[in-house]
Amino acid sequence: MTPRITLLTRDGCGMCQPAREALDRVGEPWVEVDVSSDIALEREYGDRLPVVLLDGREHGYWRVEEDRLRRDLGH
Repeated sequence: MTPRITLLTRDGCGMCQPAREALDRVGEPWVEVDVSSDIALEREYGDRLPVVLLDGREHGYWRVEEDRLRRDLGH
C-alpha cells in the first residue's frame, strides 16, 4: 500500500526536519522525496520546501498543519 502522504524536501532544507517530526506525530505512514532528483518537482515546488502532498495533491508548504492534516486524513 502506497502512503497517502509525501514530504518533498532537498538536502540543506532547514525546515524539513521539523516537518518530518510533525509527520511522525500525525502517525500516518509517509514517504520522503528529494526534489533534486526530479526536475519537474524542483520547478514546481523548489521554492516552497518542505511541501506536504496528500494523495498526490499539495496540502501545504513550509510547515505541517498537523490538526488540518489529521482532519483531512479522517482521524
